[in-house]
Amino acid sequence: MLRGAHLQQGLRSETAQRAALPAGSLRPGPGSSQCNGYGSSKSVGGGLLPRPYQHHRFSEHSAERDVKTEAHSAIPPAKGLFDPANDKDACGVGFVAQLSKGASRAVVTDALKMLARMSHRGACGCEENTGDGAGMLCAMPDSFFSSVLMDEQSFRLPPIGEYAVGQAFLPRDEAQRTKAKCIMERVAAKLGHDSLTWRSVPTNNRSLGKSAVAVEPIVEQWFLSSRGIKEALDTEQQLFILRKFIEAELALVGMGEDDVYFCSLSSATVVYKGQLTPEQVPEYYPDLQRPDFRSYMALVHSRFSTNTFPSWNRAQPMRLLGHNGEINTLRGNRNWMTAREGVMACEALGLDKQDLEKLEPVVPEWQSDSGAFDGLLELLTRCGRDIPEVMMMLIPEAWQNDALMPQEKKDFYRFHSSLMEPWDGPALVTFTDGRYLGATLDRNGLRPGRYYITHSGRVIMASEVGVVDVAAEDVARKGRLMPGNIFLLDFDEHRLVEDKELKARYATRRPYSEWLAQNTVSLADVVNTAPTAMGVPLLGVPPVSTVHPPAAVGAAAVAATIKKAVGISNGNVNGNGKDGKDPMKEEDALLSILQPLKAFGYTRESLEMLMLPMAASGAEALGSMGNDAPLAAMSDRPRLPFEYFKQLFAQVTNPAIDLFREAVVTSLRCFI
Repeated sequence: MLRGAHLQQGLRSETAQRAALPAGSLRPGPGSSQCNGYGSSKSVGGGLLPRPYQHHRFSEHSAERDVKTEAHSAIPPAKGLFDPANDKDACGVGFVAQLSKGASRAVVTDALKMLARMSHRGACGCEENTGDGAGMLCAMPDSFFSSVLMDEQSFRLPPIGEYAVGQAFLPRDEAQRTKAKCIMERVAAKLGHDSLTWRSVPTNNRSLGKSAVAVEPIVEQWFLSSRGIKEALDTEQQLFILRKFIEAELALVGMGEDDVYFCSLSSATVVYKGQLTPEQVPEYYPDLQRPDFRSYMALVHSRFSTNTFPSWNRAQPMRLLGHNGEINTLRGNRNWMTAREGVMACEALGLDKQDLEKLEPVVPEWQSDSGAFDGLLELLTRCGRDIPEVMMMLIPEAWQNDALMPQEKKDFYRFHSSLMEPWDGPALVTFTDGRYLGATLDRNGLRPGRYYITHSGRVIMASEVGVVDVAAEDVARKGRLMPGNIFLLDFDEHRLVEDKELKARYATRRPYSEWLAQNTVSLADVVNTAPTAMGVPLLGVPPVSTVHPPAAVGAAAVAATIKKAVGISNGNVNGNGKDGKDPMKEEDALLSILQPLKAFGYTRESLEMLMLPMAASGAEALGSMGNDAPLAAMSDRPRLPFEYFKQLFAQVTNPAIDLFREAVVTSLRCFI
């Protein structure tokens, strides 16, 4: 029935006819396809190649619905107070999996049901039928691809693992599309990959709003051999290099991510996504409705693009993750990664400096915080680390002030904090590379995550409960994600890996304690190298003992001095010497404080409302009132240096971080 539905209006279908493969043939031979410049594909050596595609699109009032564009988004360039670099995501995310690794239709249908039931966590624009983005990442549906390619093209796929699938958004213009595909095939051939065939993914845009249709791409699947000439690398490493090299070549001819975008290029997973609402995902992609579309795991995502513009390529899941929340350290993370690109090296990939530059930028400026995180996660994973280990690096738990944490784990976090600063949320991040599927909360734990594990080995994890129906008697275990913990499934071992076990595994894998002892120098170490009798003060700053005699130093003495500085009389501290103290010495102490206070812009208000309570009680004063003072940069009065800097608050409902009241999850320690 679905095969017949491909001929209905609203579906794109491939009308090209291909000859059947010879019996027993698995793939066209090497060099079976070539591009004549950037023109149409030709058949060489008896291989199978598509004729020009004819996309049949639904068109109701086609002048309005079938709007052509060169890009897959309508995001304007930075102008005035708007900057796409500030874009954030906040969403609903979850996954369904079978620990046995047995592919089933139920996993896919449950994931689609989960996605639809989290539609309130996504968003849409003024057009209710134009969503911020939604999609599904699943394990390679080998039986489906084998069946559909045989039905549509009489093409027989190699065994699973020997082929890869690139799910790509391509330009609507046929000439541009052909040009892009020729570049892909040419780069693949250079790296030893055989281009097997292309498949036009059937899509139905009947339910999409005008905004989504106006930037709708052509969706195609590229089937190619998974391994190339870089035999020393594993399959996913080779495919990662291939995709990055393709993107570099496309950039040379002026094609960016808004023109050609790989949702996925992998031998293990495939991503179906778009500028859709959750309910539109299975309707837009009829593939997902096919009974033979099966998987052992499916990760879904419903996007709420916080104060940002939606687009097709920013929809999630990304290539390795789905993210609910925000990365509020994004500016610093992005700047640090840009700085590291100049000295970046990776022995595991075996690339020289020139080829390594093709992997840049690691964190694209155009991507959202989720896309930036995904880019770095992919790089570190493809460089040889396990994906759970990378998640420990990027989203560490609160370790600095945890007296109960094993020293080995502390040393793991301390070592990696010198290599990578935390990508802090609030964030719930789900991730997978095909073998592992997991989720983690950042150290504050300000995003919800609930999970169920059934007696039959079925696992459901989502931003909330109730998104998948589970019989109470079938529940073997349930709970919620804890701050800093990782919820991890290992499909090769068919089990749930406990947080304590997996972190002990990676913390003891290398001698981090020994490396730290040999290669780090603390500030205390530097101070201790100076002779104790040296006592050399900083230039221009008199020693404290010359301002306040040792007996006078203390909270009470400081408070009394500040009170006197602002004209507050208290007890005998009134400057008349009746308390037995020398008024001349007090006057000198007072003047020594007033001069730097004036020089650095302290006001009477700051002394009375902030400094005095802190000096007297040792705690920060609490208060709530408006601030009508001009911004420091616009003020004609001297201002404190730190008043020129403001903390960047999250764009939704997240409170500012308080170093003192949240000491358990906060640290000012940094590496130089």
